[in-house]
Amino acid sequence: MTDVSSQEINAREKQPLDTGGIESTSGEPRFSPVVDIWETEEGLTVVADMPGVPAEGLSVDLKDSVLTILGRVEEEPKNRKSLTREYQTGDYFRQFTLSELIDQERITASIKDGVLTVILPKQAPAQPRKITVVAE
Repeated sequence: MTDVSSQEINAREKQPLDTGGIESTSGEPRFSPVVDIWETEEGLTVVADMPGVPAEGLSVDLKDSVLTILGRVEEEPKNRKSLTREYQTGDYFRQFTLSELIDQERITASIKDGVLTVILPKQAPAQPRKITVVAE
């Protein structure tokens, strides 16, 4: 059993994303979601924290081997007055370049309780086979 007090626990503050001049049309700041990525024999799993993003506000796209995750947070109700604010809301944006080892046709994504899970299956290894030679 590991003693939790002996482990270093790192919490990362949510930081606004430097979009390189690309402006958000919503007027809200954009954040880079914090992700964990792990590998199994079958593929990679990407888990991204995206609190406040509903399924209909989420876009996961693939173009030219670049996986783009964009999450739009619902607007806060205008009929309430904020007394204390420790959590800043805004949209989420993150991109990953995929290697040729990923089977791009079988990528899946799901979101539950503000946590996005993207499954990136690996390509099946080439199977040995006999190649027929045709005489011309």
